[in-house]
Amino acid sequence: MRLNAFLARAGVASRRGADELIKSGRVRVNGRGGELNTFVETGDRVEVDGRPVSAQRLAYVLLHKPAGVVTTARDPRGRPTVVDLVRHRPRVVPVGRLDLDTTGALLLTNDGPLAHRLAHPRYGVVKVYEVHLESDPDNRALRALAGGVELEDGRTAPADVRRVGPAQIELALHEGRRHQVKRMCAGVGHPVRRLHRSRYGGLGLEGLAPGRWRELRV
Repeated sequence: MRLNAFLARAGVASRRGADELIKSGRVRVNGRGGELNTFVETGDRVEVDGRPVSAQRLAYVLLHKPAGVVTTARDPRGRPTVVDLVRHRPRVVPVGRLDLDTTGALLLTNDGPLAHRLAHPRYGVVKVYEVHLESDPDNRALRALAGGVELEDGRTAPADVRRVGPAQIELALHEGRRHQVKRMCAGVGHPVRRLHRSRYGGLGLEGLAPGRWRELRV
């Protein structure tokens, strides 16, 4: 494992922050100064500022995010965060984001490479949303959502859409953009009133009340 990835997994710093620690000469591996291209193997002794560092085990947590909680590790305005809710050791951070008022399935992990793959549109992780709209969409609006909506950052990928009730749809996306569901629905003339993510990939919220979480076994 590359040294910066080892330090990030150990919770010392982000990979970029770890690079700065390495370049400043504060990291040693087996008594020698670490380099950006240094690899760490089982049994190696890693120290930062003379203090030993141990890699943390990988952890994966599924949270039922409630409304009013921000999807960050810390908030400068002092609002509650999802990391405040998930008092887990080793520390985990969210994969992607849900808006402040959006509820539902959120994955948190300390597995940086996996988090990157899950968040990258290329991998097409399916995210399913229960969408309550301000008005009832007609079939033309549903076809537009399914076929792709032209947004300021480009046309959205095809989505799976089905009507589940008056002014309520289920929308499954294979990509993730900022405020995508809200922008798509507004784009076809039906602003979102309430939004809930019921599934993330193959993970559902069965048995999880809002604000509760469970560790996933892999």
